[in-house]
Amino acid sequence: MSPLPQAELVRSSVQLYRYLLRCCRRLPAGPVQQHYRHAIRQSFKVHADEDDPERIQQIIKRAIEDADWVMNK
Repeated sequence: MSPLPQAELVRSSVQLYRYLLRCCRRLPAGPVQQHYRHAIRQSFKVHADEDDPERIQQIIKRAIEDADWVMNK
């Protein structure tokens, strides 16, 4: 099960970014939330020049799986 029900609707990098930030809102306030928000922003900066659609879908799938793991932790 995904951390939020909209996970299956994520198709683009912008949708993924918004989805992950929404997941962050469900984390405890303070340093934990700040850490994951920073990590999300950094990951998007690192992958900003990615243009292979297949690779983008792999990144999206992995990010959702990672978010699921963090939310269940």
